[in-house]
Amino acid sequence: MRILGIVLIIVGVLMFFSNSFSFTTKEKVVDAGPIQISADKERKFEWPTYAGGVVSAAGLLLLLVSNKKK
Repeated sequence: MRILGIVLIIVGVLMFFSNSFSFTTKEKVVDAGPIQISADKERKFEWPTYAGGVVSAAGLLLLLVSNKKK
């Protein structure tokens, strides 16, 4: 639980400063027997700015709960 809390805090801080993640995938455009045409397509995954704060708060809460159990 403690490690998960620390990871959530780090991810939340990174999410707070960067509000999107993009990556490229290959997709088949034409597949007609021996002829295949593929294209690179850029995908973008976005989240609101406050989501980083929510994830960081959840990590902090997990960290506090795991310390109280000891």
